[in-house]
Amino acid sequence: MRKIYLAGGCFWGIQGYFSRVAGVLESSVGYANSRIANPSYEIVCSGRSGAVEALELCYDEGRLGLSEIVDRLLAIIDPAALNYQANDIGTQYRNGVYYLQESDEAVIQERIKLWEQRSGRKAVTEVLPLQNFYLAESYHQNYLQSHPHGYCHIDIEASLRDFIYHSLPTPDTNL
Repeated sequence: MRKIYLAGGCFWGIQGYFSRVAGVLESSVGYANSRIANPSYEIVCSGRSGAVEALELCYDEGRLGLSEIVDRLLAIIDPAALNYQANDIGTQYRNGVYYLQESDEAVIQERIKLWEQRSGRKAVTEVLPLQNFYLAESYHQNYLQSHPHGYCHIDIEASLRDFIYHSLPTPDTNL
């Protein structure tokens, strides 16, 4: 089992989407790279913690690769949006990929570069090592499963239906 941490607006939508992707084993929402230990939702929303709403994604690398995970994230968010996604505005809603294994950085950067080439836009997606991750309050976990009509900045059904994965050669290949 591998882990990666994803951010892109409200964590409800990111979790709702990835919970339906084959190869995902489990996920939790929380606050990544906070300057304050164990911040509350209110502290995160104030901007004082510097934390980002993020999804901790545990996946089966034999069924779902990191390249596909990053491509899926970039397909459901606007990687060029600085500190917002749709109606979610603030630094806690910035988009990013936070890794545990240093070797993951090259794969993540490759996928973002490919997105930029295809879109003709500059991504502002953070790519950083994970410093910390604190679980969000229990009412945030799997929120859209409990509240299927809750607000979501992602059209999950359409995104799942329309996603086409384009595998690339290894990161050593010139793009």
